[in-house]
Amino acid sequence: MMADASPLYRLLYVSENRIEGDVADVGREIETILNASRRHNDALGITGALIFNCGFFAQVLEGSREAVERMFELIRHDPRHDKIQLIFAGEVEAREFPHWTMAYIGRSPSWEKALGWIKDDTHFAPDERCDRLFRIVMEMAYDSELSPDRTFSDSAKG
Repeated sequence: MMADASPLYRLLYVSENRIEGDVADVGREIETILNASRRHNDALGITGALIFNCGFFAQVLEGSREAVERMFELIRHDPRHDKIQLIFAGEVEAREFPHWTMAYIGRSPSWEKALGWIKDDTHFAPDERCDRLFRIVMEMAYDSELSPDRTFSDSAKG
């Protein structure tokens, strides 16, 4: 990963899934997203995590402001996302996902209830609950890494 002297920037968003098809089609498309994300993020010095659950995405991106905003602009124009809501964007002291160009946490019954409030309660509207969402994303990523049946992989570590 490239070193960057600019301040560290973090962005957290949620979006509604617009990937069509059956479970296998969606799985293949998610894999395509992950492969492209890891390749581009490594080149841009971006780390983060992507959650796909309950028919929506939640994603954290960390890196230089320029790189993160460039990546988010691409996401905003991606037809696989709808109702994109920026939950948090700002400078931070340290990376929370330093070892992952893009950790992935897939659909998990154990996390359905924990994440259901995003869609049901907020209707994808940003509010003061961004800290709650960020903590859930971090907990899911770290729990998945430690679990023997983890639901994500990242071939391009730190």
